[in-house]
Amino acid sequence: MSVAVAGRLGAWPIGDGCYQFRVWAPDAREVALVLDGDLLQMHGEGDGCFSVDAAGSAGAPYRYRIDGDEQVPDPASRWQPHGVEGASALLPVDGHAWKSGWTGRAWHELVIYEVHLGCSGGIEGLRTQLPALAAMGITALELMPVAQFPGRRNWGYDGVFPYAPAEVYGHPDALKALVDDAHAQGMAVLLDVVYNHFGPQGNLLSRYASAFFRTDAPTPWGEAIDFRQPQVRRFFIDNALMWLQEYRFDGLRLDAVHTIVPNDFLADLQHSVRTHCGADRPIHLVLENERNQAHWLRAGFQAQWNDDYHNALHVMVTGEREGYYADYADRAAELLARSLAEGFGWQGERNHKGEMRGEPSADVSADHFVIFAQNHDQIGNRAFGDRLCTQVTPAVASAVQALTLLTPMVPLVFMGEPWHARQPFQFFTDFAPPLDEAVREGRRREFAGFAAFSSQSERDRIPDPNAIATFERSRVALPPADDALAAAHIEDFAALLAVRRRYLQPALAHARSLGARVLGPQAVQAGWQLPEGQWWVAFNAGPADVAHSLPDGQVLRAQGDAQAAHLAAGGGIRVHWVAS
Repeated sequence: MSVAVAGRLGAWPIGDGCYQFRVWAPDAREVALVLDGDLLQMHGEGDGCFSVDAAGSAGAPYRYRIDGDEQVPDPASRWQPHGVEGASALLPVDGHAWKSGWTGRAWHELVIYEVHLGCSGGIEGLRTQLPALAAMGITALELMPVAQFPGRRNWGYDGVFPYAPAEVYGHPDALKALVDDAHAQGMAVLLDVVYNHFGPQGNLLSRYASAFFRTDAPTPWGEAIDFRQPQVRRFFIDNALMWLQEYRFDGLRLDAVHTIVPNDFLADLQHSVRTHCGADRPIHLVLENERNQAHWLRAGFQAQWNDDYHNALHVMVTGEREGYYADYADRAAELLARSLAEGFGWQGERNHKGEMRGEPSADVSADHFVIFAQNHDQIGNRAFGDRLCTQVTPAVASAVQALTLLTPMVPLVFMGEPWHARQPFQFFTDFAPPLDEAVREGRRREFAGFAAFSSQSERDRIPDPNAIATFERSRVALPPADDALAAAHIEDFAALLAVRRRYLQPALAHARSLGARVLGPQAVQAGWQLPEGQWWVAFNAGPADVAHSLPDGQVLRAQGDAQAAHLAAGGGIRVHWVAS
């Protein structure tokens, strides 16, 4: 199959057993292709790119020789069978025979299940879970980043080969089979991609393409990528297109786009995706953006992860006030109510550090916000990776889940959350010395400002990210068949989603806020106008019953034993449907 597109970086088949190789190496005088032991001189194209066409077979190893000296793998390699230090390998695009005939899932139908492949038993392990997840009502998977990273275990945000699925998870064609199987179960599949930095080990670009990076806009994770360079933009845009076209992912979650400078790269990426994808199925582009830039949601991006919803809710139910929760302390209920009514809690005000955060979002429809009570960051960035259900009472945990699933935004749950899994999700890596020690000590220093870790002895208790036991503790499998408590949680989860499908899903794009208000320091209520009626929710995590003012209607969810006009303490929730 011939798929080469003019100017695309990497090694792509062009037909008759030949591949086109192209690398951007603006610092190099000359570049040669070393393909399966043979040396072929590459041709300079005048823009820092070097290219050559050559015959090769699937799996053949290749590298690029820079200025007659160092040999490096292809930064746009689509397969690294021996990890970040090994040679790249040729990969056909037609190694998987697609079966499902998938035509996609509309955005309003999505209930997203965020999952880490390694903690789910790799590609094959997750494939075995798909029927059970679909039966619970999950309609979309979101895979944490899969790009090739150093070592055998990683969250995925230390990837150094953005085009190559990590070999520890399985062959690239196995990843396609996972997507195909999920589609056959009626589930869309989204992929988390990292375009704001490369991992700290195994990235050699600076040796021959120093212009790929800039030093005047550093990120928290290392050198910033220079999106002023056309070839850099092309590198990542083509990467997005590869995942959506070749692997048939249904959408991308773009990690930490606030660290992408200049930010107008997002407009270029979105335009390219909309131009080249989506004719056969809906394509969903989702942002993570600490700046709460609502203008991107008016400009074609499907949604943004709404950290304000999570952070305000978490402070309400746990009372935590340190770290980034300081912005929500003393006004958690107010910010949660605003998030329910208007999307973002922070819309241009100064936070506790005096920094301006956010843009007005009240005019942006509710379906542009992805909400969650937990995700990989909010669990894994805790010192011990402890889940919410281990921090609050069962009643509060159930009420939080009901609020998240029955709010007319798009819900995301983290792996294991439907059955209230108690396994931690801890920060894990597999770096070689001396980076392993630097990461371990750096991780522990991050918590020095927290009261519980003010002493070195307390910080030393924080799990070592590089210890294999840290990864093993984070594995999550489906609960055993005889786990009655897990089965009850799954039954409740499925029942909540049945209500969502009946009332919210068909009308999600048309939901308009009727306002929200604070009922108490740990209690809120909110309402939305839908085409066929009004939807109201009220939630109370506080120690005393509180009065609510929900209109009379069909009670679809009531938790707690308070009188009808009150919300029960410690996890009371009511959901009312008022038909037109």
